Amino acid sequence: MSYDLMVFDAAAAPKGRPAFMAWYGQQTQWTETHGYNNPDVPTPPLRAWFREMIETFPPMNGPLAVSDDDIDNPKVTDYSVGQWVIYAAFAWSEAQAAYRLSVDLAGKHGVGFFDVSATDGDIWLPVAGGQLSKVNR
Repeated sequence: MSYDLMVFDAAAAPKGRPAFMAWYGQQTQWTETHGYNNPDVPTPPLRAWFREMIETFPPMNGPLAVSDDDIDNPKVTDYSVGQWVIYAAFAWSEAQAAYRLSVDLAGKHGVGFFDVSATDGDIWLPVAGGQLSKVNR
């Protein structure tokens, strides 16, 4: 079992919940024409979020992956990196820390945040001052 979340380029995502959920479904079909482990694919704000996030939660796969010796570290995270989204699956034991850091970095880097694992997960969009604002249902 994992704790899953997604950060996204807010300029590319619809603003209302129903439209966002349809867009989320499209994004998670993983139909882009590149591999999903390439850290150079996402938009600059997502790339900045990713680069800072992996300092604490290193990737399991891809060119920046940890060595096989570190694979049992609970902080090692499975990322799927798209152009407009980054989906992350954390060890459940790291859920609280991953949530806090992900939200903080989403505000800092001006990207949206979607709490995939939560029932009716909250969607947050960046606003001025490095903050996030919850999307109304």
